[in-house]
Amino acid sequence: MDDGAFAAAARKARRRLPRLFADYIDGGAHGERTMARNRSSFAQWGVVPRALRDVSTVDLTTRCFNRTWKLPVFLAPVGFAGMFHHHGECGAAHAAGSRGVGMGISTFSIAPMETLAATGVDVMAQIYVLRDRALTRDMLARARACGISGIILTVDTAITPVRERDVRNGFRHLSRPTLWQMASLLNHPAWVAGLMRGGMPVVGNVDAYTTARNVMGQARDIAARIDPTLGWDDLAWLRENWSGTLVVKGVMTPEDALRAADAGVDGLVVSNHGGRQMDPAPATLDVLPGIAAAVGERVDIMLDSGIRRGGDVVTALALGAHAVSIGRPWVWGLAAGGATGVAAAIDTLAQEIRDVMALAGLCDIQSVRAAGRTALWRF
Repeated sequence: MDDGAFAAAARKARRRLPRLFADYIDGGAHGERTMARNRSSFAQWGVVPRALRDVSTVDLTTRCFNRTWKLPVFLAPVGFAGMFHHHGECGAAHAAGSRGVGMGISTFSIAPMETLAATGVDVMAQIYVLRDRALTRDMLARARACGISGIILTVDTAITPVRERDVRNGFRHLSRPTLWQMASLLNHPAWVAGLMRGGMPVVGNVDAYTTARNVMGQARDIAARIDPTLGWDDLAWLRENWSGTLVVKGVMTPEDALRAADAGVDGLVVSNHGGRQMDPAPATLDVLPGIAAAVGERVDIMLDSGIRRGGDVVTALALGAHAVSIGRPWVWGLAAGGATGVAAAIDTLAQEIRDVMALAGLCDIQSVRAAGRTALWRF
């Protein structure tokens, strides 16, 4: 796997984590071709250097999803992140806040949304629509009650496909750890000691909705309740029941993007779930230009999946994105070094974005988007 600028953190995290969780972060669906294609698609593009331009100041301030961030970067919602380091999602949220970027809270967050909202950081709640709509309504009510003003509806998970690494490790297939798994966990004493500081972890964001009493059992239970019949009428229902910012994540075609825009959403995340759902599927970068052309300025667009370098971010912005979403990079940072590791991952990406923009003669995000393909070279 090409970890790009985050290779050192990824190596450290893989050593520190039990294989169960390292493989959960690392792996994709089926043959993992989509995951590889997300990276290889960026190699088809270069950013054109420009000379003799005043780049004494490079401003990365970004407006997206009715929010203003200091960088065109968003921390994607990642399930079970609190299992990777005892700082957990709260540590990641503090790091995001200190760097002026937003963060998504996964339905499968170890920390409940109420705890994360209390950090004062700009967080959005990611939602899976469950078969029992009362539970979905309750999650919306909880988000409103704790001051969260935006939700992200993930729509590419009608089923959970085979992820071979997770199958080998029994993740989300077993309701309790096997002896082999327990031995693997205990073979990482620093990770165990950190995690047990707060007692036995649970998936706090959905703990009230399941009778299972451990992370593996809760994950299996709630994943089985995601509604495979979710349709466009449900999106309209959600829009009627949520007055705040509504973003749809998992859009991969202009047709679906237009239908979402017609339903009144505020934003789209062009995403193939980091290669963890459909395999084989197109790379998100390959479908981005068509989606951007179809919806124009009707909704904001975020590109997800495959971002590993600052040049990737600039390429995505030039091809139509307003911002990008990162998953594995911040999670590797968290697993390797807690909140400090997440902050370092954001800083690394920010510095590379500044470098590339300055050498391309582009002083702000608006200039990158206005330049479009003229800022790029197709190999």
